[in-house]
Amino acid sequence: MDCLARKAGNLLKIVVLAGGLSMERNVSLSSGTKVCRALRTRGHRAILVDMFLGLEDYGGALEDIFDAPDGLCSDYSVAREEPDLDAVRASRADKSASLFGKDVLAVCGMADIVFLALHGTCGEDGRVQATFDLLGIPYTGSGYLGSAVAMDKDLTKRLVSDYVVTPQWRAVSYTEGDIDRLAEETKLPCVVKPIANGSSIGVSIVHNKSALRDALRECLGFGGRVVLEQYIKGREIQVAILGGKALPSIEIIPKSGFYDYENKYQAGAAEEITPAPIPPEWETRLRAATETVFRMLGLKVYSRADFIVGEDGTPYFLEINTLPGMTPTSLVPQEAAAVGMSYEELCERIVNESLTERGTQV
Repeated sequence: MDCLARKAGNLLKIVVLAGGLSMERNVSLSSGTKVCRALRTRGHRAILVDMFLGLEDYGGALEDIFDAPDGLCSDYSVAREEPDLDAVRASRADKSASLFGKDVLAVCGMADIVFLALHGTCGEDGRVQATFDLLGIPYTGSGYLGSAVAMDKDLTKRLVSDYVVTPQWRAVSYTEGDIDRLAEETKLPCVVKPIANGSSIGVSIVHNKSALRDALRECLGFGGRVVLEQYIKGREIQVAILGGKALPSIEIIPKSGFYDYENKYQAGAAEEITPAPIPPEWETRLRAATETVFRMLGLKVYSRADFIVGEDGTPYFLEINTLPGMTPTSLVPQEAAAVGMSYEELCERIVNESLTERGTQV
């Protein structure tokens, strides 16, 4: 085991922070459960903490929490339906406006590092990272600025479009009264994406004006700000990056529709092939584009970039995820496995790289 994974001869105390209050809450809990158990198999005193609900159900002494049975984990899988966030809010006894639940910041401050298994606007957008920076709490992954930029699909494209190929796009803020105008002036087919969602929540591929109107109405529920992106016909390929270097690419072939929320997280809904069966020159271009975006946005430790590769081999960059999923069906672990790295080794590598990045000596 790397010496960074030890502190004064002992294994690390790690909070795996998951859940939160975003539309990707369920995915986050699935990621966090698997990460926590993986780190515990490596000997670490890891515990799973729901960022929003906190430790309301923990009855022991806080100083003993890192010895809690099974690290406070429970069996968890991603439901087909997106979470009911109103129900989650109502279930918390503490009705404060804070997104941090009972004792969350206290226990994170007791840890040697916090493994961020959060996804979406509650944890992947830089706000949690900024909070931890101010409090001096080490955490995994990119810093607050790179996280915030990468969460905004429009801003990301603006920063990298001179260096990588991306589909044509425009960002629009709108209300119900703008929908008919947007439907008339938008070139079809196109992809409609909420500007700051992940896991393909709210994403639609539309081929006619009626479908575009429906997609825009749906996205009003996500804030009424979207990216309207040129539809590119091609192969969906994603590339993870670890320690600044790209891993082998992975091709996603949904059995029906496109790689939406259900196809991402329901076992068997999509065929995933790594390394992707593509010519070596395509692989080289994909890796170069991934590493370029990673550097341009100032990202750290690990991420996953999404592409559509056209029939001529052109990689069209779509977006980059700074806290990619770590669920049983997620892509980064599959890419790591392609180079001989187990899931447990991947989790520990992320911890070690992050400790180095945060300048933490253990």
